[in-house]
Amino acid sequence: MSQGTSMSDDIAPKEFWDRADEIIAVANDQIKEATVSKVSSSLLYAAARFNSFNVANSASDAEEMKRDREEAIRYFTEQYRNMLIENLDDYIENFEGFESDEKYS
Repeated sequence: MSQGTSMSDDIAPKEFWDRADEIIAVANDQIKEATVSKVSSSLLYAAARFNSFNVANSASDAEEMKRDREEAIRYFTEQYRNMLIENLDDYIENFEGFESDEKYS
């Protein structure tokens, strides 16, 4: 299974941030027609679906995928947890700069 990129600016290449920004732009566009919670749920599902494809794409057959299943779950769960902690901490630290008129339902 391939290793992901850390969120740290020192490690993540510009292309990492560009891809993330493109996906976030799509989500931001979708909140014009749906709630933030609904878009967030769709985005989380899409990440799980795409990461499952990533694991399948790296396996030579279903048996290898079965063997890698628990490791993949551990890896992606740990990556998501670390990224969520980093982003929540960033929002907490910069909450005053998060204008109330930017909050959505």
